Amino acid sequence: MTATVNTRSENASILLIYTGGTIGMMENSETGVLESFNFQHLKDNMPELKKLGYAVSTIQFEPPLDSSDMGPDSWMKIVRIIAENYQVYDGFVVLHGTDTMSFTASALSFMLENLSKPVILTGSQLPIGMLRTDGKENLITAIEIAAAKENGIPIVPEVCVFFENDLLRGNRTSKINADNFNAFRSYNYPPLAHAGIYIKYDTQQIYHPVSRKPLKPHYLLDRNIAILKLFPGISPQVVESILNSPGLKGVVMETFGSGNAPCYDWFLEMLKDAVGRGIVIVNVTQCSAGSVEMHRYETGHKLLEAGVISGFDSTTESAVTKLMFLFGHGLTPNEVKEHMNCSLIGEVTIPDSFRP
Repeated sequence: MTATVNTRSENASILLIYTGGTIGMMENSETGVLESFNFQHLKDNMPELKKLGYAVSTIQFEPPLDSSDMGPDSWMKIVRIIAENYQVYDGFVVLHGTDTMSFTASALSFMLENLSKPVILTGSQLPIGMLRTDGKENLITAIEIAAAKENGIPIVPEVCVFFENDLLRGNRTSKINADNFNAFRSYNYPPLAHAGIYIKYDTQQIYHPVSRKPLKPHYLLDRNIAILKLFPGISPQVVESILNSPGLKGVVMETFGSGNAPCYDWFLEMLKDAVGRGIVIVNVTQCSAGSVEMHRYETGHKLLEAGVISGFDSTTESAVTKLMFLFGHGLTPNEVKEHMNCSLIGEVTIPDSFRP
């Protein structure tokens, strides 16, 4: 059900966490070079924020990081900031570079267990100080969504990405365009809200916790994860170098179509050997949309026989961070497989045939 409701909460308090990225750049009038500006002076650069009527506080990474440099340490830092300020603020907006925003959003969705307040990631393709920037609308709307309540309850109590009018579940997003303002897409899950003249929320698609428990932040992640992207003509040496990486625990294998891969004997034997050594191999499709169905074709069946598990309709970003999260908590390979066959926080659609 799509609902347009009166969500104004004049006394809402929002914590804005600036990690870095294009949105926080301003052009030096003398050199023309893009430079970060101090987000403590955000209201001076964006007088529009004063009209919102919210209490907006800011915390800035020092130094701000390009999103290419964001990773587990940065995710832990964001989680710690949210956890330490969780009781003080009604919602959180994380300003982040676009390139790895989907990885961060996916990781945060697992690391912030029992989240009951909005955590909205946004950014821009043009710096906020430029005339045609998309940053101002993205930021203002993200703040409005983070502050939105109905009957005193946050409307969107989950980790999301807001970009170019659409609010998307964070662990369902991928960056799909390097140039256009419409940079993100959630192919396998519908938008949670659309911002036009009004912000219209699709309330049935929004994740709501079953019970209200205290926030449980997690800081344990295992980086011994790899991505194996298949392509026609891939050599045994390439596959072997990945599957025999020291300390490797999990692999996200990007396959063709609905989960298909070459049926070379050497390839299947390498997979079987890796699985036998306790490496969890998760099959996700290279296609932008759709789901892995290894039962559909013979090639998929052979992967199942080799011990590969389905990633269903998971994004690569979500599968990678989920494996990091699960192995980081000391789970055994079999326990990790069980959890990969479950939706922890709405990150994947599990067919009825896989449900216990």
